Amino acid sequence: MAKKHRGMKGSGLPRTLSVSLAGLRAGSALAVDSVMQRVMGRGPDDEDSEFARREARRFVQELGKLKGTYIKIGQMLALFGDQFLPRVLVTALRDLSDQTEALHWDALESSVRDSLGERYAELDIDPQAIAAASLAQVHLARIRANGEWICLKLQYPGLRQVIDGDFDAVVRMLLLARWVKAGRELDDWLESMRAHLHNEIDYRREASYTLKMRALVAGVKHAAVRYHVPVLYPQYCSDSVLAMEFIEGVPVVDPDVAGLSLERRNALAKGMLELFFYEVYDWGLLQTDPNIGNYLLRLDDRRKKMAQDELVLLDFGSVLECPADFLGHLRRTIDAGQRQNVPELVAGLIGLGCLQADASEDGRKLFADFCLHLLEPLRPPAQLPAQYLNAKGEYRWGESQLMRRAGKQAAQSAVSRHFTTPSRDFALIARKLTGVFNFIVALDAEFNAHDMVQAHILRWRDRERRGA
Repeated sequence: MAKKHRGMKGSGLPRTLSVSLAGLRAGSALAVDSVMQRVMGRGPDDEDSEFARREARRFVQELGKLKGTYIKIGQMLALFGDQFLPRVLVTALRDLSDQTEALHWDALESSVRDSLGERYAELDIDPQAIAAASLAQVHLARIRANGEWICLKLQYPGLRQVIDGDFDAVVRMLLLARWVKAGRELDDWLESMRAHLHNEIDYRREASYTLKMRALVAGVKHAAVRYHVPVLYPQYCSDSVLAMEFIEGVPVVDPDVAGLSLERRNALAKGMLELFFYEVYDWGLLQTDPNIGNYLLRLDDRRKKMAQDELVLLDFGSVLECPADFLGHLRRTIDAGQRQNVPELVAGLIGLGCLQADASEDGRKLFADFCLHLLEPLRPPAQLPAQYLNAKGEYRWGESQLMRRAGKQAAQSAVSRHFTTPSRDFALIARKLTGVFNFIVALDAEFNAHDMVQAHILRWRDRERRGA
């Protein structure tokens, strides 16, 4: 680990200037490229443009050099930018890695000491970080009174002071590069992104949702695996420190997980999928950042064919508490898609705000087909595509390449004149579902999901009838 370090304060001017220059350079290059494309008879968004690909890569490299909030902002643009940014830029932004070199302890110590006050003396904090990302890093700490080890998520010093300035700098760059056009719709989209970014650094909010999710998963009695949310230590939490139980586990991509029996991998995959349906149909509270790093697996004896494995849920900085009307439309959309009821599916999409109410029949069919495609694994077994089933008639999630196929359909939908920009909440739901599917694919699972989702839908319908 490098000894050299610096905090976030006081670095706004050179960081902002660097991004602005990158935007100006990209804008000039893309302006030339636009003329060239017209001369060659191509459209302005032609993916064969080497100019555009090169400038997109340059901008992403610039964000990577600046690190910190710029990486997080770039990742958010990759997630939410499909409807506003050129595909070539979104593709390049998806290569941004959240892994970063940890700050030296000297750059954090005084901030942590000030944040914890008298409580600081109660801990022995390991100065060596065990993980580092764009907005925070994690350290182990021992409680002196009882010797217990806990984890501390430490926000980088000065982050709150620069986060809005950094966000505005990236927006200026996008405008200079002519990758976006100013307007009311863009302003609304950007402010929604800004709010999401502030939620990510609101540790009081994250602590509150950690406690809520811990209580909710404790009430789950019948699931394929056990769920666990780490215990929170409120006495060591603050605006910039989050203290929680230290848990030893492995990520889903660990080689030991691949070596588990199919039965155990299926159980873990079912646990992840059912968690999503609990969130949608029972709790109305969704963890919308299903990054593989936000989950750990606590495995039983690896030699067992059947075992009591546990899915550990981490990081609740990106939780969405769904408004009642949005939640109702989402539930009905999934229900209609599962039954392949196109009129009800279209009504749900209109209610969610991702389909115009006056869309033509062609437009309605386009979006309905996309959603039916995305919800393919939830169909009754007899309606699943035969080419993606094993000898027992079970859906092979990895072999289906579902997300790849759905992505192609999404790209076609986005260029339709019937398309309207989805709300941030809908984009977060899509992000969640994509992450869940990718988690299941990583386990190379083979199972049918119809009965699982049907049980949640039936309970929801019963509550609706009873007015609960």
